[in-house]
Amino acid sequence: MNTTTIGNPFIELQQVDSTNNYATALAHAGMAQSGTVVLAHHQTKGKGQRTKAWETAAGQNITLSILLQPQGLVLSEAFFLSMAVALGVQRFYSRYAIEDVYIKWPNDLYWRDRKAGGILIENILTGATWKYAIIGIGININQTDFGELGLRATSLKQITGKQYDIVALAKELCSSIEATVRQLQVNKQQVVDDFHAVLYKRFEKVKLRKDARVFETYIQGVSTAGELITGQAVEERFSVGEVEWVFE
Repeated sequence: MNTTTIGNPFIELQQVDSTNNYATALAHAGMAQSGTVVLAHHQTKGKGQRTKAWETAAGQNITLSILLQPQGLVLSEAFFLSMAVALGVQRFYSRYAIEDVYIKWPNDLYWRDRKAGGILIENILTGATWKYAIIGIGININQTDFGELGLRATSLKQITGKQYDIVALAKELCSSIEATVRQLQVNKQQVVDDFHAVLYKRFEKVKLRKDARVFETYIQGVSTAGELITGQAVEERFSVGEVEWVFE
């Protein structure tokens, strides 16, 4: 996959529109190398899944992007990388939040039933060749006011009562992701199994919405193509963006 160190180089910015945009520009300018990390203390136009904005308080959270050359994988295997990254994020957060840290399909970090972070991976292609994965990560660290989200979101400070050094934690996060990306190179199936062990609401009844249809189903897992696998007697699979979670 990749033998370079994630976080070398480590670029620290006071403010940027989007770390993913900045990292993408580096790659297109030929000024990037695999393992480059871009951290911003204030991200003004962060990206979430499906064109949503990622809102974050200035200076209080981890907002970074990792440039990675996904050697050893083809584009059709992109969700293996997504699983490895999510697992690295989950393991990092678990060191501090200790229990009840999950990966919620398709791209969120959850503590209990509250959102603690998100991941957005964008790809740079040269023809059909997968040149770079731009891995954008936002994790709530010291923020305590989430506005309209209220109790739907949480942070490490809210969970533990402690204040954290953002840069130090960001570098620790990079090491955690590097470890799971290396694990992917050695044993893909182990990464898939470990991912499922911390999958939010696995084997539990949930409510989903597809278009105008709201229905209850059971989460079974996630395919290596990134589809949510649901149901019991009858299996259904949903692509990213096809369904959304419904919370009471």
